[in-house]
Amino acid sequence: MKAFVTGASGFIGNHLVRRLLQNDWQVSILRHQKALEGCEECRVFQGDIKDPRSLKDMFKRIDVLFHLAAALGSFRIGKEEFFAINAQGTENVLKAAADAGVGKVIHFSSAGVLGSVKKNKPVGETHPPSPRDVYDRTKLEGEKIALRFASRGENVAVIRPGWVYGPGDRRTFKLIRAVAAKKFILVTKGDTRQTPVYIDDLLQGILLCAEKAASGEIFHLAGREDLTVKEITQAIARAANVSLSQFPLPLFALKAAAWKWEKAYALLGKEAPLTRGKLAFFIYPKPLSIQKAITDLGYAPRWSFEKGIAAAVRWYRQKRWLPPPPSSQASFSPQE
Repeated sequence: MKAFVTGASGFIGNHLVRRLLQNDWQVSILRHQKALEGCEECRVFQGDIKDPRSLKDMFKRIDVLFHLAAALGSFRIGKEEFFAINAQGTENVLKAAADAGVGKVIHFSSAGVLGSVKKNKPVGETHPPSPRDVYDRTKLEGEKIALRFASRGENVAVIRPGWVYGPGDRRTFKLIRAVAAKKFILVTKGDTRQTPVYIDDLLQGILLCAEKAASGEIFHLAGREDLTVKEITQAIARAANVSLSQFPLPLFALKAAAWKWEKAYALLGKEAPLTRGKLAFFIYPKPLSIQKAITDLGYAPRWSFEKGIAAAVRWYRQKRWLPPPPSSQASFSPQE
């Protein structure tokens, strides 16, 4: 099988490329700026999803195209850039894939398109989207574009991952590092629910989608547990062998503080320690039901959050992204 991966230098894309190679796929990747280490077996194409001309003939003889390339939530990215990459970029990729006769496209959306699940209980794929910020709105636009191509007869399926974590992830690492350094205080009640998914379980679901997902279908891929953010941060603290502090504050005060910090740090060209995007994880629930993936695909996530976050923390310590745990400063070695 021949695969093409956009966004291969990202956390999920990097792991996906390695898993495909392990499974004897022939893998091609799109390189825009950042190179991908450990991908000597891959065919590398230079291009930009914002430029449809650079994608011409790139996807010929490809069985499955995994489209992960996206603009993430960064203070350096403006509204126009989000739309150019997450919406128009998706249009460009899918048009080039259709022209090249790609067998199947797996488009990666986001649980953020749901906005905030009011009942704080896991919801299925038919739950009405209600994105809250520009990133989520542009991801929803990309999702709609993918489904439009499916309605025209192209073989396109959509994945919405849960809160993905695991070895090598730099986004969730920010939270893990803050908890491990005892620089994190849970300033909400902590009752907002999310559905974490360990990277190995997500990869299982992705490959099942490539094999079995019907065109035009959306699949939620998350772990089996829907946890409160308090339970999530407490599990991180246990894995890091530290205690967790909690000091709930009024929600309006937190939102106002995040907005002010964003503006102040933007003047310095830096990312604020508290932003509205970071706060969203703690105040807007997005728990996902995976029943459809279980029934239709045979999806069977194996990792509990307790087990997965412990594995991730061990990896961060071995790679010295985190210092040794407080109880073993003298005896720690990378081989532990």
